Amino acid sequence: MISSLHGKVESLGSDGAVINVGGVGFQVFMPTSTLIVVGAIGREVRLYTHLYLREDNATLYGFGSAEELAFFQTLIGVSGLGPRLALAMLSAMSVEQLATTIATDSVDLLTTVPGIGKKVANRIVLELKEKIGAGWITTPLPEFTQENADALAALTSLGYSAVEAAKAVAALPATPGMSLEGKIKLALAYFGGK
Repeated sequence: MISSLHGKVESLGSDGAVINVGGVGFQVFMPTSTLIVVGAIGREVRLYTHLYLREDNATLYGFGSAEELAFFQTLIGVSGLGPRLALAMLSAMSVEQLATTIATDSVDLLTTVPGIGKKVANRIVLELKEKIGAGWITTPLPEFTQENADALAALTSLGYSAVEAAKAVAALPATPGMSLEGKIKLALAYFGGK
């Protein structure tokens, strides 16, 4: 098993890089967050890796942190979720954002990731909610009603991260019957007051 690589960036692509380790070039696929850290050709990097083996193919996935690698391995443990979709999820959101999204049952947020439909998003939440809540989230999360989940989805569609949106929704007053528009206005005011 190849658990890490330390070498120079030989070439960069849109979804990975070739890392030269002692004269051998390894094609490593990685999320956008890691590609940004990798930087420029010729730069020396260290990646935490996962070797994915299939009958006809061996693919190496690389990550800038052990936390990202562990979350990737957790994601590919979900039935029907392959490494490419897990990589797309880690490219769309940070580990903390994904953990928050899964722990709060925000299926609609997960479906914003290219390739993740409602059925797969529901499976991810079902299979990972308990695991995620136990070890990945550093701050306690509020319980979200369906109305608050709708506000959360609306805020992320406006460009706020899942974590930012969750904090803004958690700060909303517990006023029964408040409209979705009212919640969004108050959440935007929360961002304006920061």
